[in-house]
Amino acid sequence: MNAKDDAQRRVLELLWKDARRPARGPQRGLTTERIVAAAIRIAETEGLAALSMRRVAVELGVGTASLYTYLPGKAELEALMADAIGAEDPLPNDWPGDWRAKLEAWARNDHEGYRKHPWALNLVATAVAPGPNLLRWMDSALRVLEGTGLTEAEKMAVVESVDAYVRGQARLSLDTEEPSADEVRERDAVLGELVDFEPYPALVTTMRAGVSPYMGDKFEFGLRLLLDGVEALIASRRASTP
Repeated sequence: MNAKDDAQRRVLELLWKDARRPARGPQRGLTTERIVAAAIRIAETEGLAALSMRRVAVELGVGTASLYTYLPGKAELEALMADAIGAEDPLPNDWPGDWRAKLEAWARNDHEGYRKHPWALNLVATAVAPGPNLLRWMDSALRVLEGTGLTEAEKMAVVESVDAYVRGQARLSLDTEEPSADEVRERDAVLGELVDFEPYPALVTTMRAGVSPYMGDKFEFGLRLLLDGVEALIASRRASTP
């Protein structure tokens, strides 16, 4: 077993065992849950970059060394944080409606949540091991697609595709600052002076229609396209079933 495997095993043990019972002398009143909650408060107010074992210790008013009685290090703390935030929102199958309504509600909720809490997006993207809440979420997401006629592999692919789309769009919206109308006009005016648009006829047609890369709710449009594809696949599976 290499160092990476060892690290993943430690994370899995923390996620799945009762970490509230440390092997060596605990700080009175300190628990793994309190440590994780303090870390989440720091990420929420100061960003994930500010997170460290020392900063968490300051937040809790304890010595840094006392945290290592409960957690081996920051990587394990982040794994517990990623699993903890997964318990805050409704599970995919808990939303009302049919499979499509459930996927739409889950996608919108997660997208908005990531935009409000960008640190969570970074944390989920780097999670190294599945915890109880992640598996509970995955089980619920797969149950959304029960009775659709999709194969098990197709169900997993749909869940992963929607999740990847949501996180990708959230990342794009966080990384791209939407310009004001005045800034767009100024940019277009400068481009008009500097660029010969003759080699770009399709782009010219689009721009003349008043379309900008920053216009419209592209998340909803893309989500509709994605789920339309899923719906077509479900229809084809049902049509081929005797």
